[in-house]
Amino acid sequence: MKINKKIIKNYFVQQFLAFIIALYIKLVRVTSLIKVENIETPQYYWKDNKPFILAFWHSQLMMISYCWNSNSAINILASGHSDGRFGAIVGKYFKLNNIPTSSNAKSISLKPIFTLLKNSNYIGITPDGPRGPNQKVSDGIIKISKATQVPIIPIGFASSKFKTLKSWDSFLITKPFSKCAFVWGQTMTIPKNCTDNEIEEYKNKLEIELNICIKKAKTEINA
Repeated sequence: MKINKKIIKNYFVQQFLAFIIALYIKLVRVTSLIKVENIETPQYYWKDNKPFILAFWHSQLMMISYCWNSNSAINILASGHSDGRFGAIVGKYFKLNNIPTSSNAKSISLKPIFTLLKNSNYIGITPDGPRGPNQKVSDGIIKISKATQVPIIPIGFASSKFKTLKSWDSFLITKPFSKCAFVWGQTMTIPKNCTDNEIEEYKNKLEIELNICIKKAKTEINA
């Protein structure tokens, strides 16, 4: 088992596996029908080059690049663990840039995120990542939005043919020849002066909105 883990963490092996996974995702894209609803919500920000924070559950990462209709890349906050680094390699094939962050055992540096948002870049955050609990919003995304006064836009995804992995996030693997749908949600702005209790309320609000988006996406594909 230790030998297998060492092989998987090898640079060249990771590059090869990332290439294969990217090919699979592209195969899913060309064989599937993808609908994107409420696209006017992010378009308001894209056309004026205004930043926002894209929020989606960690389990829906596989197809996330296909919700995007802007020449600007999505900068994804990923885990510093090996799985996060591997995901960053795959992401390069889809204009998903990994946000370089320094971390210690207790916290992660948010300075690169603040810099990107200040320069009108777009950030993607999985509010239940990197290790859960599954589909539970953590403080981070709310506090980032509060500090930068950059709004959050949630999005939900659904596909008609998929496999759910037995991972902490029940990761969704969409299969080829699927009907897929993305549904953008309502923009959420966090007041600069909101209290800790209000932060909890916004966490709950974002969680509800994300799940509503997924429910609507399922409706779009009649799932």
